[in-house]
Amino acid sequence: MPCSNETDQSFMDQALELASRGLGRTTPNPAVGAVVVKDGKVVGQGWHHRAGTPHAEVHALKDAGEAARGATIYVTLEPCNHTGLTPPCTRAVLEAGIKRVVIGALDPNPRVAGGGMQFLRQQGLDVMEGCRRDECRMLIAPFAKHVRTGLPWVRMKVACTMDGRTATRTGHSQWITNEAARKRGHELRRISDAILVGRGTVEADNPSLTCRDGEGENADPLRVILDSRLSTDPSSTVYVQESPARTIVASVESAVDSSRVKQFEKTGTRVLMLPDSGSGTVELGTLMNVLGRMGIQSILVEGGATVHGSFRDAGLIDEMFFFYAPAVLGGEDARPAVAGLGADRLEEAVSLRRFCFEELEGNWLIRGNVTALDVMWRR
Repeated sequence: MPCSNETDQSFMDQALELASRGLGRTTPNPAVGAVVVKDGKVVGQGWHHRAGTPHAEVHALKDAGEAARGATIYVTLEPCNHTGLTPPCTRAVLEAGIKRVVIGALDPNPRVAGGGMQFLRQQGLDVMEGCRRDECRMLIAPFAKHVRTGLPWVRMKVACTMDGRTATRTGHSQWITNEAARKRGHELRRISDAILVGRGTVEADNPSLTCRDGEGENADPLRVILDSRLSTDPSSTVYVQESPARTIVASVESAVDSSRVKQFEKTGTRVLMLPDSGSGTVELGTLMNVLGRMGIQSILVEGGATVHGSFRDAGLIDEMFFFYAPAVLGGEDARPAVAGLGADRLEEAVSLRRFCFEELEGNWLIRGNVTALDVMWRR
C-alpha cells in the first residue's frame, strides 16, 4: 500500500536520503536508511555504511536510545530476520521497544522476502509495508537484480549535444557538457561497482576511470575495458595508475596470443578471455555472467557509441542517463551517442520507464529505466 499519510511519506523520504549515503559502499548488501520517530519528532537516524558493519536499523536505534521505546521506525527495506555477518535487525527492533514499523520495500530475495515483516507482526507490532515502495525499490535495484538473477544492473551514461552527438567528425569531444554535468557523472561512478568502456575510449582519451570526489578504499569502481584483440597500449593510464580498484580487460579468446596477455598482466591488469560474439567482439552476455559471479552488482557503461550500441542491441541495459549540452554539432560523420545495429521499426525502440529530468546549470540530465522494477519482486 502507499504511505498512509503525508507524515509517513515525509519520514520515509528522510530514510531514503540517509540510505543514499551508502550507495556504492555497501555491496554485497543493499543501501538502507532508517529513521526513528516519537511524538512527531525524529529521535534517531542511521544508514548502512558498509558490508559487515551494523545495519541501518541498528544505527538508528542506537542513536535514539531510550527514546525508541514506544516509537515508530521507518526503514527503506524490510528488516532482516536472519543472522549473517550481523545479528537479525528484527531482534534489535523488538529489544528497543519499537511499537510501529513502516517498511518501504520487502526484501527481493525470494528466500527471505516477507520473513522480517511477518515475524514482527507475530510479535504484536503494527507493521505497514509499501510506503514509497517504488523509490525504495529503485534505490536497491542493482541488489535486487543480482540476488534474483546473478547479473549486474547495467547503467548506460552518455554525454552529448542536443542532436545526439558525442564528438565532432574529427573526434574532438572534451568537453561537451559542463562541470556540473561532469560532477553528476562522477556521482554515477561512485555508486557503481564497475565502470566499462571500449578500446576506442582508451585510445582517444587515455582516461583514468576513477572517482574524482571519492573517499575511502572503495571509492574507485572496478574498471572493465572491452578490447577484443588487446590492441590498446598496456602503458595507458587505466592500466598503470595507482588505485585500490583493479582493471580488467575483456578480450576474445581466439584472437589473442599468450605473449600479449603477459604484457597486460605485468601491469597488474586481469585479462578475461571470453567467447566471440560472432562478429569478432566479446560476447557481452558471457561477460555480464562473469562479472556477476565476481559479485559485481552494478556497472556503469560509459561507451563510446559502439559499446553503447552493442549493449543496446543485446538487450542488456537496465537504466539510461543522457547528459545534454545546449549545442548542435551537425554533420553526418560526427559521432553518434549510440551506434550498433539499432531498431528496424519504431516499436522496437528502447522505451524508458520512470522517466525524469534534472537541470544542471544549463545542461540537462534525462534518465529512465529500461527494466521494470516489479520484475525483481515477482514471486
